[in-house]
Amino acid sequence: MRLALTLLAALACGLPARAHATPRRPVAAISHVLILSVDGLRPDLVLRANTPTLHSLLTRGSFTMWARTTDVAVTLPSHMSMLTGVPPEKHRVDWNDDQPGRYPAWPTLFELARQAGYTTAMATGKSKFHAFQEPGALDWSYVPGASVATDAAVADTAVAYIALHRPDVLFVHLPEVDSAGHRYGWGSPEQLEAIGVADASIGRVLDALRKQQLLDSTLVIVSADHGGAGKSHGADDPRSRFIPWIAAGPGVCANVDLTIHANLAVRTEDTFATAAYVLGITTSKPVDGKPVVEIFCPPGSARLDSQSKE
Repeated sequence: MRLALTLLAALACGLPARAHATPRRPVAAISHVLILSVDGLRPDLVLRANTPTLHSLLTRGSFTMWARTTDVAVTLPSHMSMLTGVPPEKHRVDWNDDQPGRYPAWPTLFELARQAGYTTAMATGKSKFHAFQEPGALDWSYVPGASVATDAAVADTAVAYIALHRPDVLFVHLPEVDSAGHRYGWGSPEQLEAIGVADASIGRVLDALRKQQLLDSTLVIVSADHGGAGKSHGADDPRSRFIPWIAAGPGVCANVDLTIHANLAVRTEDTFATAAYVLGITTSKPVDGKPVVEIFCPPGSARLDSQSKE
């Protein structure tokens, strides 16, 4: 009952509407961004688990299984880098627990997007994501209480946000792959099953976009905050540091492994930079992330993503 009441409140409450000039977007067809983070998703496990949705995105988009997360490779600092474009020593989120009222020292994608006139929404599975709920940053947000929410509950919220509000910027965090890793071990049968559940949740969110006729105007980025080994994760272990990074949407090259660009090394901070780039958002402070422009194909290319035709 408490979860249902919290969800209803999250869906109903929004910030006042604003009138802004539309930013100049380099890819005119992209007017929405969806960032999906699967907590604890190690890249090799994408290939081992039952992941038809992620495999479809690999076929339709550009990707690398060699992206890198932050040096600390833990949930909250790494997600903060994903959504601010700077490492932990700059955004100063060095905690990894629920501390309501504490916020980063760097603007998040949500703050900058709202300032540019976009609507913003977030659906997350861990209470520590209160760190993103700085006043004025989010039009709609769901963060669970003391417990970890299920992937299904997070997907329910995201689907409802899309149906009711059609947010321009949506961040979705799925927690259960990480939970399974800590309980059963990274690469265990139980975690592989959890990855399949996360994949189905991603499929539901994409279906919601399709039903609202938003998929052909949305850049979708799927990534993770860290990987893991044994029953934990952390610094100085490549099994924790490497993460998947998959992009699909209008103008994105289909079925392209980004390691074809020998000098391109995607980092988690590049997720922020790529989202800001396609939305024409100007950053108020310098960032370390760089837009991954290599995902885009020239107009008329035979390798353009064809998801809008599905």
